[in-house]
Amino acid sequence: MTKTFARTDTSTVGRWWWTVDKWMLTAVFILIAMGILLNLAAGPPAADRIGAETYHFVRRQLMFLPIAALTMFAVSLLPALWIRRVSTIGFVCALALLLVTLLTGNEVNGARRWLQLGPFSFQPSEFIKPFFIVIAAWMFTEYRLKENFPGSSIALGLLVLVVALLLSQPDVGMTLVVVAVWCAQFFVAGLPMFWVISISVLGLCGLIGAYFVFSHVASRVDRFLDPSSGDTYQISQAMRAFQNGGLVGRGPGEGRIKEALPDAHTDFIFAVAGEEFGVLLCLAMVAVFTFIVLRAIVKALQDESLFVLLAVGGLSIQFGLQAVINMASSLHMMPTKGMTLPFISYGGSSIVSLAIGMGMILALTRKQRNTARLI
Repeated sequence: MTKTFARTDTSTVGRWWWTVDKWMLTAVFILIAMGILLNLAAGPPAADRIGAETYHFVRRQLMFLPIAALTMFAVSLLPALWIRRVSTIGFVCALALLLVTLLTGNEVNGARRWLQLGPFSFQPSEFIKPFFIVIAAWMFTEYRLKENFPGSSIALGLLVLVVALLLSQPDVGMTLVVVAVWCAQFFVAGLPMFWVISISVLGLCGLIGAYFVFSHVASRVDRFLDPSSGDTYQISQAMRAFQNGGLVGRGPGEGRIKEALPDAHTDFIFAVAGEEFGVLLCLAMVAVFTFIVLRAIVKALQDESLFVLLAVGGLSIQFGLQAVINMASSLHMMPTKGMTLPFISYGGSSIVSLAIGMGMILALTRKQRNTARLI
């Protein structure tokens, strides 16, 4: 390996190897390894419940992992300029697929979020997140550096479009994540205090409005505030799993709550980790997520480019926020939300989308990117 990637190696892969953040890359593969382990534990009971082959979900996840790894590697090779170009193309395609989903997508529990592609289904809204974050960072950068360029107005218009499409599905949880990341980017870009207060008030009004407009949001909030007001079976089982696991867990494969927890391999995989491997593994997972987010932000702060700061900052916040929402939901610290635990939960759309975002972070935080620097 040392001979193949010597410091004098000027090949694309050689330059990548000596410039990519290996600590961050290692942390991502640690999460992937944890995900494989936990899917081996939670996947078979989930497959048995739907009458599928025992390792149905495990095999599908293992099939998507090489695709995700290659995607992350390919994206991390790109220079900053190409990150913007790819994001523009990807954003347009994701918007088109969102529209198609609203018209022809599969309806599950009153929501249209999935498109069928042969034997597989995928969720277009997962892919709009990383592309939109980069586009917003680009527009905010142009707004700050070019006089009279309406970058902030363009970013706001695109946000309204994305939010309208997501709420049409409806997907309130993902909408909140997108808006939160956009606001964080706007704030870092130099948002005036007037807009900080205005957006905060609008956000509060939006949350209150979602409670009254969307019945499933009201149901989840009511059950969170008053468990006796509705079905709390999954969260009750999840809390039992953490209690059973204790400090060191019951041991690999010894968990029993996963057999009765319908979404043990997706939304509540953190509970499976708690029962079989205990608090110690859960804290280790939190530490890895925290390391990735902080490492990315520190690397971005060291860069002179405002675009890199906004893009990497937004992507890392989205990554960390998604992890926090999943873990907090499993621990009954907030209303439940169907959001995967990054690189851990089962889900092809999620893991490939996360790979794109992480590939962008790795690309933009490389020590020596391209000669065409972006300010």
